[in-house]
Amino acid sequence: MSGRDEKDVTGNRETTKYLDKHLKKSLLRFITCGSVDDGKSTLLGRLLFETKAVFSDQFSQLQADSKKFGTQGDSIDYALLLDGLSAEQEQGITIDVAYRFFSTEKRKFIVADTPGHEQYTRNMATGASTADAAVILIDARKGILAQTKRHSYICHLFGIKHIIVAVNKMDLVTYEKLKFQAIAEDYKLFAESIGIVDPSFIPICGIHGDNIVSVSENMKWYKGPSLLKLLEGINLEDSTTLSQPFRMPVQLVNRPNSDFRGVSGKSISGYISKNDEISVFPSGKKTKVKEIISPNGNVEKSRPLQSLTLTFKDEIDCSRGNIISAAKSPLEISDQFEATIVWMDEKPFVPGRSYNLKIGCLELQASCAQPKYKINTETNEHIATKNLELNDIGNVVLTAVHELPFTSYQENRDLGGFILIDKNSNITVAAGLINFALRRSQNIHWQTTDITKSQRAAALNQKPAIFWMTGLSGSGKSTIANAVEQQFAEKGFHTFLLDGDNVRHGLNKDLGFTEADRIENIRRIGEVSKLMIDAGLIVITAFISPFESERNMVREMVDDGEFVEIFIDTPLQVAETRDVKGLYAKARAGELKNFTGIDSPYETPLKPEIVIDTSELSVDRAADVIVKYYINLINR
Repeated sequence: MSGRDEKDVTGNRETTKYLDKHLKKSLLRFITCGSVDDGKSTLLGRLLFETKAVFSDQFSQLQADSKKFGTQGDSIDYALLLDGLSAEQEQGITIDVAYRFFSTEKRKFIVADTPGHEQYTRNMATGASTADAAVILIDARKGILAQTKRHSYICHLFGIKHIIVAVNKMDLVTYEKLKFQAIAEDYKLFAESIGIVDPSFIPICGIHGDNIVSVSENMKWYKGPSLLKLLEGINLEDSTTLSQPFRMPVQLVNRPNSDFRGVSGKSISGYISKNDEISVFPSGKKTKVKEIISPNGNVEKSRPLQSLTLTFKDEIDCSRGNIISAAKSPLEISDQFEATIVWMDEKPFVPGRSYNLKIGCLELQASCAQPKYKINTETNEHIATKNLELNDIGNVVLTAVHELPFTSYQENRDLGGFILIDKNSNITVAAGLINFALRRSQNIHWQTTDITKSQRAAALNQKPAIFWMTGLSGSGKSTIANAVEQQFAEKGFHTFLLDGDNVRHGLNKDLGFTEADRIENIRRIGEVSKLMIDAGLIVITAFISPFESERNMVREMVDDGEFVEIFIDTPLQVAETRDVKGLYAKARAGELKNFTGIDSPYETPLKPEIVIDTSELSVDRAADVIVKYYINLINR
């Protein structure tokens, strides 16, 4: 073997050895947070630089940017390594969450630099939701501020157990020990009041690197480790995760060929062995584990936080979103919970609106009732409220469309944490934590009946359906609905007509015309329509139903093909000319508030099954189109 070959072999061995060592390092996710201008980005920039996570070209660019913006005079501004947006660099503040990776000999790190401004609190909450630890910065000159308390509360709310309080800019208070101690004592009192246990404290100077990677000579009175040593020493072996029963959310049904079927996911707690009995939730069906396949091959026993593929001894239904649990320790299932949510949308929270709920790998529909209260994060005070604005934290009742397996967030972040997603925009509007299931949800169970929906429909010799007419007031909904019902009756079909005005005389007489009341109005009508569908009837409705999300909510209550959305397309100016009740005139005069089309929006249907243009079709012709659609539906 030549000398060159020997060098190549040696080099490959060293590379393999290094990669193997790197792969075995534990990973710590942490965030930096606190009030604006407390030095979060500077601290992290310095940390990245000192751990050699900055490449030479990045450092050259950093030098150029530091000179360009001049935020630190002639010195390097390490914050620019994190403030990637041009708006951030120009203002010297963090707006978005910046994620960075670095590594030391002992551990790998993913750090989230979160913004300090109150208006970007939702961004900070996003970073906190996946973090194992938090470094909360406090400006030594200013002490504890409102945003310090807010961010600390959110860290505690999201279950971050390792809190490091870094008192920064110690150089600006001449490295005074008493100043550091006073801030630490103040924070201890606040931490105790909100439930934070045993936070760590460290005096630092981000711009000069004091106590960042190595202990500073400027603060010889500090006898603790550097910030990096603190982060490297955090124990991620959560005893609760190890002691909890086996839980694994199913991410994928693994079927590479007809001879193999397994379910894949990542175990989030506990152990499982071959031949152990497991339950699949929410169905509760049981079987035994046949094989446990890890990334390194078949194993006899799993470990927590491990990616696995399981095969079963019996053929039972198990799909994405299900939870596999040790049979001896079954999960709770419920459809109603008390939950805490952080509202993240620019638009205020609207009670009763249906959202997409994502919890682990499971997605379903859910809504929240009017908040019980919102939380003052500075005092932990509960404040009565009917609404939540951007960045508010509130306590709500969360109702899902069907039962789901869960734990409280305090017990397990994966099974107790969720997000709410707007159905139309696909924007995440809230992050939430399940506190507990409501007792009434566990005391009330759906009772099956001997006679099914299909049997009732067969007795009536028809296919049940909802013909949902939507459009502006005066568009002609009620007139067309009456004509449709008349034609159905002539053909021998069994129907029931629900009209907006009629329903508000009885079932919904307690509701007004606020956005929340309109949502509840449609929810109740949807539930009534669903009952009539179960009775085998054809339901005809005539409601303005101005919001796309609520129309979709009703669609999702029934089976595919049973909801027929009919858009009565009448221009506003035409609807006004038909206004025999004078409602539009009152609305334009300011005498009638929240009137659709004037001071309340109407969201045009995106994909209606039928569009009726009343400027082109007569009432009878419009009814013909709708009835013909139904005839075609039952003949498919």
